[in-house]
Amino acid sequence: MQRWVKIPDGRFLDANRIAYVGKVETFNRFDDDGVDIGLSYAVNLGTDFPRESQINVVGTKEEIFALLRTILGGSAATPPA
Repeated sequence: MQRWVKIPDGRFLDANRIAYVGKVETFNRFDDDGVDIGLSYAVNLGTDFPRESQINVVGTKEEIFALLRTILGGSAATPPA
């Protein structure tokens, strides 16, 4: 059975296919004028071990940690329409 989770950019990913979760990393975000707009968070998710099967998810602290709680906790998001 598929368990869909919504990633911050709006796409859905089957949580049961995730083979590994990488380390959460932070970096400074800048707007088009070069002004620092704060921290952003990123995590690498892999559905298999080849590089083509990896996805780097970027978002706010709340978005990334909600995604990780959903993946690791087992609760499902609403399925895509």
